[in-house]
Amino acid sequence: MSTGQVKWFNNAKGFGFILPDDGGADLFAHYSAISMDGYKTLKAGQLVTFDAVDGPKGLHAANIRAVDSASDDHVVLSDSNDETEAAEIVETPTAEPANEPAEELEEVTA
Repeated sequence: MSTGQVKWFNNAKGFGFILPDDGGADLFAHYSAISMDGYKTLKAGQLVTFDAVDGPKGLHAANIRAVDSASDDHVVLSDSNDETEAAEIVETPTAEPANEPAEELEEVTA
């Protein structure tokens, strides 16, 4: 079983590509190879496990499963709508509550 990251996935067409963690060539990913209940889809930047198998046009991913993430602290950024470009993953900082007291407002009298 290999691991990788979804490069892009087009729900309307039912396919996309996965960037394998081992640095090999992108793998074709068809919705029918996604192992999940309900609507079968992937999101750009999503971490997945899969089996690489030979297909008629090269390697493709089979038995695709999403890797459970404990947090959603990643945002996928892309400068264009070009599906051939890899998405950039950026960690978003989590806001922590300030421990400082709020400034008191002065009472204004007219």
